[in-house]
Amino acid sequence: MSSKIILVTGANKGIGLEIVKQLAELKHSVILTSRNENLGIKAVNSLKEKNLNVDYHQLEVTSDESIEKAFDYVKNKYGKLDVLINNAGVFLENQENSSFFNCDIDIIKQTMEINFFGALKVSKKFVDLLKQSDDARIINMSSGMGQLSEMGGGYIGYRVSKTSLNALTRIMSNELRKYKIKVNTMCPGWVKTDMGGPNATRELPQGADTAVWLATVEDCPTGKFFKDRKEIDW
Repeated sequence: MSSKIILVTGANKGIGLEIVKQLAELKHSVILTSRNENLGIKAVNSLKEKNLNVDYHQLEVTSDESIEKAFDYVKNKYGKLDVLINNAGVFLENQENSSFFNCDIDIIKQTMEINFFGALKVSKKFVDLLKQSDDARIINMSSGMGQLSEMGGGYIGYRVSKTSLNALTRIMSNELRKYKIKVNTMCPGWVKTDMGGPNATRELPQGADTAVWLATVEDCPTGKFFKDRKEIDW
């Protein structure tokens, strides 16, 4: 397996950091990005202490200027991008403000701005570098809470943002097929992170595994939704 150039958004902690760690262990060239530069550099240094060589650049997925700077950095240093993993995301709602009856519209807008528009903006910008790859891939971090087939109540902002991300995956997979760029989305499950909380049923390695698999598997599909390396319903 040849080394790939892989950029991961929102990767200074949690599942994103675990994805970077696993990919670096496989000897890929990984660019860890984060909104907070200090926390991102701290994360990279923690990996370097484990003899893992990871690059860093600041990236705020809601900022056009930040996206432009990250794009220029990758273009100038690497000349291409093989894999983009849109991991950056937030879960801002609680039981008091998440239902149809008492939802906070501002929180829904903020959630959509990061979880959906952030992935759209980053993907749209970096597609020119992905076109330079012989085996380009985009992986979107979604959730079972975004499945229409399993849709429940509550947490409107988070659910709708992930359903929208799933739709974007299908759209991009069709429009980018002619450039041989493969686009998939995945559900990590309920993972023990700051977002998932201590009662979650999965550890970090399991939550990151499918993203790492989609980034590296030899015969990668496109336009699919995965959990535990298996296709699931939209």
